[in-house]
Amino acid sequence: MLRYILNKIVYGFLTLLGVATIVFLLFTVLPGDPARMMLDQKEDPEQLALIRKNLGLDQPIWNQYLYYLNDLSPISLHENSGNSYTSLESGKYSGVFLISFGNKSILLKSPYLRVSFQKQGKLVSDIIKETLPNTLVLAVSAISFAIIVGILLGIWSALVKDSWWDRALLVITSIGMSTPSFFSAIIIGYIFAFLLHSMTGLSMTGSLYEIDDLGEGKHLTLKNLILPAFTLGIRPLAVITQLTRNSLLETMNQDYIRTAYAKGLKAKDVIRKHALKNSLNPVITATSGWFASMLAGAVFVEFIFGWNGLGKEIVNALNTLDLPIVMGAVLIIATTFICINILVDIFYGILDPKVRLK
Repeated sequence: MLRYILNKIVYGFLTLLGVATIVFLLFTVLPGDPARMMLDQKEDPEQLALIRKNLGLDQPIWNQYLYYLNDLSPISLHENSGNSYTSLESGKYSGVFLISFGNKSILLKSPYLRVSFQKQGKLVSDIIKETLPNTLVLAVSAISFAIIVGILLGIWSALVKDSWWDRALLVITSIGMSTPSFFSAIIIGYIFAFLLHSMTGLSMTGSLYEIDDLGEGKHLTLKNLILPAFTLGIRPLAVITQLTRNSLLETMNQDYIRTAYAKGLKAKDVIRKHALKNSLNPVITATSGWFASMLAGAVFVEFIFGWNGLGKEIVNALNTLDLPIVMGAVLIIATTFICINILVDIFYGILDPKVRLK
């Protein structure tokens, strides 16, 4: 079991390294000068040279890549003094000293995601800390809605197999799976926040916390969560509904289910105690994958509904070419996705020893 867990962790680390490499190369070759972006396109040769040195842009691309990995690594190598990019005197790094030798030190730190080009040198990690909780609230709400409603609809669809209810659900869920989230967001927002606003009281834009009318502080506004959570949950709901239906129908044809009916058990007891719990494995797998992907899928949903989360921050950063925010957000999303998949694989390995042999 330990070897199985270590293999999953190693594969996850290699995947994350690949993502970091692709992100670095992709945003390094983009046109534009980060130093000029930070100076708002002003031409000041001395300031440009200083910023390029502070960002390590005066180094060959290979050195820039090593600096980038050193910034991301929780265990990193630095100079104790001097004016190099990785010098501790720059004030960029803080952590626990592990080993010091000569002018070098190995530091245990949180990943350094650099600073924003447009927000007056604000740390990208601070921006992510401010916006990620809102995205997690949205993702948890959406996946909870999808799981509860999707399982109930899947059970109902299986119980009324081949009826017009079943066929209608299959059509609706197929449409839900094939409709992009940004298109659903526009349609749902237009219907419930514009046409039916007098009945629903919902707004097209709004976040979890809003400034009160007097501007004295923030207050929790849960109603703003309804439309983005419903929109983001449509696609996983459609998938979970069909998976639950198909898995339950397959389970109901097993011999032990027929035996349970032969013993005189009621249909609801057979489904609840025997069939349903053995039908949920594919649903668990789909749920774990969808939750991680929701962090990426929330980008346009958050932007359309004005939800102050990580997705909206990514869109704004792309519009202003604030590359460190985009790079940091992509890495956070990728890390979350990889960690969730590792935990799910380990969980399955514990439940089913056959998985560990594959």
